[in-house]
Amino acid sequence: MSTHLKKSLSPLLLWGLGVGYVISGMYFGWNLGLEKGGTFGMAVATGLIIVMYVCFSFSYCELACAIPKAGGGFDYANRAFGKNLGFITGLAQIIEFVLAPPAIAFAIGSYLNLSFPQLPVMASAIGVYVIFTALNIAGVKIAATFELLITVLAVGELLLFFGITIPHFSVSNFTLHASINGWSGVFAAIPFAIWFFLGIEGVANVAEESVNPQKDISKGFGSAMLTLIMLCVFTFVAAIGIGGWEKIVYNGEGSISDSPLPLAMGLAVSTNSWLYHLLISIGLFGLIASFHGLILAGGRASMEFGKIKYAPRFIGLVNDRFLTPVNALLLNTGLGILALFSGKTGDIITISVFGALTLYIISMMSLLKLRISEPALLRPFKVPFYPFFPIIALVIGVISIVAMTYYNLYLAILYFGTLVTGFLLFLIFHKSK
Repeated sequence: MSTHLKKSLSPLLLWGLGVGYVISGMYFGWNLGLEKGGTFGMAVATGLIIVMYVCFSFSYCELACAIPKAGGGFDYANRAFGKNLGFITGLAQIIEFVLAPPAIAFAIGSYLNLSFPQLPVMASAIGVYVIFTALNIAGVKIAATFELLITVLAVGELLLFFGITIPHFSVSNFTLHASINGWSGVFAAIPFAIWFFLGIEGVANVAEESVNPQKDISKGFGSAMLTLIMLCVFTFVAAIGIGGWEKIVYNGEGSISDSPLPLAMGLAVSTNSWLYHLLISIGLFGLIASFHGLILAGGRASMEFGKIKYAPRFIGLVNDRFLTPVNALLLNTGLGILALFSGKTGDIITISVFGALTLYIISMMSLLKLRISEPALLRPFKVPFYPFFPIIALVIGVISIVAMTYYNLYLAILYFGTLVTGFLLFLIFHKSK
């Protein structure tokens, strides 16, 4: 076993990973925010989050190009503020990458169940974990090439969905019960607006495996973010405009649905039509792209933790045959399958978003700190409009995590309690070595 990863990722593969990490957010999860704030509440929350992600992506790109290591935000915080804040950032990142995949796996099981009712949702979810963990173990270039293929299919499917549903768009449907709960609805919808873009930072976690990280990472981030913003707007407008937001939040039995696009498509074409079944079939690729990509990024984040002994050292080892972090991948998969059994997609998404926001906030602080403490650090890419971009991302991130804590107090206690417990264990065991 070694601790060195193989360099094999091109800018095109990085674009595929960047879009692939995130694209499942277009297929499910975001619709739950409509129940909190209606169309306008969710639209305002999404607009605010798009601004945050644009500013964050450019800022994070500077860090990824200057410090191209598999730990991503953890490595940046470690360098800027030392090991204590570095550990907290790394643990938050792992929580994000470990909990996002089970939410997606459950949605994959739900989509499969629509076409094949005989397939239990939970069994399908566990099955995809086994399959895609094995694919990630096989090698990063194989995994990234597969990711590119299914990402292209998933993008094409969203464009097809838009093309079929937009002719049925109606302003009256789009504005039906458009604003509920006022500004409180906007803030309550924030975690589901973040779900649209959650995971884009995973590109930084494979920086160490890119052929030319100083040039390739900036191209991967920028092109992926532009693609995702366009898809977000297309999906939001077309899905709601066909029948109103309630039609894609609640299924025919009045229960909250994890499958908003099939619900919207069912209003445009017959559920027996080939177009409807095509959406479900290819829609799975969007979910699989994010599921597979986040497993890839999560394995690298956990590996880096073990590599510098912030976690048991075996987690940081790279398999000599496959040159992939096998132990970290298997550990993350075990934890993800355990999370599956909670059966609470919305709660899993929310805790994952808490982890992401913690990562974003500390990463922006790290960028600002490193500009002061290490002005001579080689920065092949510099964030435009410095310091405004990182400060804007930082402020919106803080507002978002405060709002989420207020509206999800129990989950916030669970999340921050995990961080505190992990940090105390780190202080005890790391310092005792």
